[in-house]
Amino acid sequence: MTNRSRPRILLIGTGDTKSDELLFMQRCIAGAGGETVLMDVSVLGDPPYKAAHDKHAVAAAADTTIAAVIASGDENSSMTLMARGAARLTRQLCDDGRIDAMIAIGGTMGTDLALDVALALPLGFPKLIVSTIAFSHLIPPERIAADLMMILWAGGLYGLNGTCTAVLSQACGAIVGAARGAIRLQPEGPILALTSLGKSCLSYMVELKPQLEARGYEVVVFHTTGMGGRAMESIAAQGGFAAVLDLSLQEVANQVMGSVVNSGSDRLMNAGRNGIPQIVAPGAIDMVDFPAWLPVPTELADRPLHAHNRLLASATSGAVDRRRIARAIAAKLAQATAPVAFVLPFGGTQRWDQDRETLYDPEGLSAFVTEMRAAIRPPVELHVIKDHINHPGFVAKILAIFDRWVADGIVPAGKVPAEQT
Repeated sequence: MTNRSRPRILLIGTGDTKSDELLFMQRCIAGAGGETVLMDVSVLGDPPYKAAHDKHAVAAAADTTIAAVIASGDENSSMTLMARGAARLTRQLCDDGRIDAMIAIGGTMGTDLALDVALALPLGFPKLIVSTIAFSHLIPPERIAADLMMILWAGGLYGLNGTCTAVLSQACGAIVGAARGAIRLQPEGPILALTSLGKSCLSYMVELKPQLEARGYEVVVFHTTGMGGRAMESIAAQGGFAAVLDLSLQEVANQVMGSVVNSGSDRLMNAGRNGIPQIVAPGAIDMVDFPAWLPVPTELADRPLHAHNRLLASATSGAVDRRRIARAIAAKLAQATAPVAFVLPFGGTQRWDQDRETLYDPEGLSAFVTEMRAAIRPPVELHVIKDHINHPGFVAKILAIFDRWVADGIVPAGKVPAEQT
């Protein structure tokens, strides 16, 4: 936790158009016991106050000037340059220990900039965006930092009003509280990422997680329903894992099939880009998610369905689409810069794909397995097993690969407590 009695909150916004809101937030932060550090990301105008980090400093951090920003073309190019500068400057302030949290406000323009700033900050550093499009489908998954907080800026246009101040005051209280209470990441041992869909669909984690923990690793499980995979990718992009056990790839299938329940186009990419070894398996690869409160997508209307709850439902993809999904997986893995092992279970990839279950489709499974075997190429290791993904034999294969990689120095050894040695 921060030791400061008055945490320093970086407040980012366009002071030329939102000075009333920003100054109100400054008062709220002070009232909650924080100290405001203002960053102005205006382009054309100037705020009626002096910012600690003005627009010229932000432009300079992007290796440019305000004059060049204005001359860059249009408001999109201008704010993209300011976003680059704001992200770099904010990260430097964080690394130098000069701020304890970040909060930003904006409509689509300010949110676009603030998302870059949030992504530049490390996991565990409090970050909050007050936005007129909070968590909207306008925001692509890959723009969302793993631990980003957002609040909908109701009434957030053309000055202050009662609705607006109610939201802004909550946000300011939240960020000051987060700055005081946040515990920075201090793992007990090397961190492993493990993806799954919970015990009902993919039960391997019940045995696998404690086995890995017994080897001296901190295991972080990500629920692959869109945002879970996004969080994992965000941390992997910052090099946050010793290894990734990406055994549930439903989000990749969703992205290939055009589902909104996806983690972005870079799903299954960031570990490989950052030299993190991966053990990968096609958990739930046959399931395509859609919002349960919407009609079944036309292209899935004749497919077997599984309604998980009132929010989420799934349909199986057909043989042709599973071949497409297999090729997409192989193409992503081929770009990795660190060792990759792909474990292909012949027996099935999720609970409901078995005989007499709702999503049973042996033809589709066979098409996927055949295409996957053809698409995987060295140096990616291909391990074919006869078992179902929820069978103990699958866990045994994953652990055998993992232990070999530890012995070979590909994955760092775990930190086993002294009493176990």
